[in-house]
Amino acid sequence: MGESTRKPQQDSWLIELLARIKTLIGGELSHLLTVNRSKRPWHMPIIAAIAISFPVFVGAYFGDLSSGIKASLGAMVILNTPLVGKLPYRLVTVMAWSFAMSLCFALGLIAQQVPVLKLPVFTLMAFGIVILGRYYRQPPPAGLFVMMAGAIALFIPLPLEALMPAMGLVMLGSGFALILSLLYSLFLVATRPATPTPTYSYEPDTLGESMIVAGFVSLALLITLMLNLANPYWAAISCFLIIQGIHLRTVWIKQIHRLLGTILGLGLASWMLAWDLPIWGVASAILLMMLCIESLVDRHYGLAVIFITPLTIFIAEYGSGLPFTEQAYQSVIQARLFDTAIGCLVGLAGAVVMHSTNLRTPLRRMEKWLLARFE
Repeated sequence: MGESTRKPQQDSWLIELLARIKTLIGGELSHLLTVNRSKRPWHMPIIAAIAISFPVFVGAYFGDLSSGIKASLGAMVILNTPLVGKLPYRLVTVMAWSFAMSLCFALGLIAQQVPVLKLPVFTLMAFGIVILGRYYRQPPPAGLFVMMAGAIALFIPLPLEALMPAMGLVMLGSGFALILSLLYSLFLVATRPATPTPTYSYEPDTLGESMIVAGFVSLALLITLMLNLANPYWAAISCFLIIQGIHLRTVWIKQIHRLLGTILGLGLASWMLAWDLPIWGVASAILLMMLCIESLVDRHYGLAVIFITPLTIFIAEYGSGLPFTEQAYQSVIQARLFDTAIGCLVGLAGAVVMHSTNLRTPLRRMEKWLLARFE
């Protein structure tokens, strides 16, 4: 009698467990597959794609693709153009990011000449980029392409005499993006309802969270350096993308998007690189990929990553000016997959630490002490 009553109870417990698992899986799949409505103007992706790809076309016209790609790195600051606020706020924001882009690229090139400085300089860049993004009220991951430019500069193979021209190209690209941002901001202010300008003020926890982000991003870079992986900066960039989720669930979903999108993106990159594109083909591919990325990034991050992966490979490898053979791009694709996996794992660990209430208390105490000392 006892065994007969115990068995239905066990069956009901098992059914309830399976139902919970099914609900959990369904919820996760719903978050992974949801495509959101875009909150940005429909013409923003077109303006961004034109601004970033135009220097590449100019480089292709003069037969110097690598120079055009370096200038396109600087032009990526147009992605930091605010869509709210009055015109002065929008311009000052883009100008600040333009300065940060040029400074980080220059610091990366300088630190490249003294290898022992690579990690501390990168940590300093990451710390400053996070603070700048918080100060100008930009949504995460603000400063992604600024960090990418600085990270590429740390490892791109350039002789000493080529450093100043490379810095100038990035500054030219930033200047072009600033002019285009001015024209686009004038158009937005004239055609859209007025929006309040965000105020510049210090946000609580900015110092503590910036230290955590910079620390874990640098840890991701250190791990790949110790493993002697090619293009170690991909791990740091992946970590930077993952760690800045508002909630741990956001971080988890973004990590899955990043990994799945990278795997599919690597397949797309391998397919595109196998075409052995001419310089005009590379420029056209960058234009199309930027258009896809900016159209998808606020709708579904995973779909955007499918195009971000080949875009960053094109920029890093074709921008180096070195011959890009089939063997070279196969090794790059393999290294990118390992680097991304390492960056995602470190970023997830960093997000757990960032959301830990036990750690926030001493960090807030330290932050208040520092702010009181410098008032």
